Amino acid sequence: MEITAIESVPVEIPLASPVSFSNRTLTYRDHAITYVRTADGREGVGYSLGYEGAHLISEAVESLLEPMLLGEDPRDTERLWREMYDGTVQIGRSGILLRAISSVDIALWDLKAKAAGQPLYKLLGGYADDVPSYASGGYYRDDKGHEGLREEMRRYLDEGHDVVKMKVGRRSVEEETERVAAVREEIGDERTLLLDANGGWSNATEAIRNCRAFEPYDPYFIEEPVMIDSTESMTAVNEAISYPVATGELEGPRYDFERLYSDGAATVLQPDATVCGGITEWLKIAHHAAALDVQIAPHYNWNLHASLVGSIENALWVEYFYRDMDVKVFGDIVVEPLSPDDNGMIPLPDEPGHGVQIDNDAVEEFRREV
Repeated sequence: MEITAIESVPVEIPLASPVSFSNRTLTYRDHAITYVRTADGREGVGYSLGYEGAHLISEAVESLLEPMLLGEDPRDTERLWREMYDGTVQIGRSGILLRAISSVDIALWDLKAKAAGQPLYKLLGGYADDVPSYASGGYYRDDKGHEGLREEMRRYLDEGHDVVKMKVGRRSVEEETERVAAVREEIGDERTLLLDANGGWSNATEAIRNCRAFEPYDPYFIEEPVMIDSTESMTAVNEAISYPVATGELEGPRYDFERLYSDGAATVLQPDATVCGGITEWLKIAHHAAALDVQIAPHYNWNLHASLVGSIENALWVEYFYRDMDVKVFGDIVVEPLSPDDNGMIPLPDEPGHGVQIDNDAVEEFRREV
């Protein structure tokens, strides 16, 4: 097998109405879709969420990474990852370039599994044939009060979920405590409640004040209470409250996660394969965590992460968003998006590769011209 071409296409998918979390409001979602093609006619697909920079990710793939990989064997994932990472380290290490590497590496693993004739999760270890998911939501919208938040959570319970997540951190501690109390009352004491602040509190003092106010409602974890680079503040929060801090969705390679855990900044790690360097790096993070009995709960991208969670022993859940909530819309360009069953379990795809088949007509419809 020999790589003959790499193409990366940025897409922008509009939201029906703006949606907000603690510190941002979004009107569309953009992704970089990367295709790696071989001389024998095979194709692997990778992708990454762009956060309004998908066109830059795609440009990095084609201008910097493609020249490194032409003529190479796509099955050499370990060596090719190191060549991409080291070859861009002076201007990379995280951010746009690491997302570009992630999208290429995911495509390489898709090719590798297809060539082996195996579903990705089986090739990687085959720990489970289906994986638990949680319903992620609780975003802020102008017309959404407490009753709207309750209705959303009731819907998730009706779908079969015993674990739900909501956003916090945009409003005052009193208002946020009322929101958390409303959700806990709605889902009952026996179900699991997760919180996500998206780095919304500016310092440890504010974060601790808010998180302690939520303690009577028994959250399982608080995600990103402060900005991800404030490791000392994150550690202070993790040590000061009665439930764990979770983080990792915007972190880079294994070195970042090692520091997060060893510094005491996080108890639950949330690597995203489309961000941290692809499947090659995600596995290193997850396996290192397993040696420490640390749990993994990856961020978003359930179509891919379900297979990764199904390959390891130390995973908690896959994060799932319902399309009609109009928050995550990647499924609009996937032929058969994965979805949970009536018990919140996601059956894993059994065809060779990672199973995320891209709808090329939809990609053309939402393609961003650059």
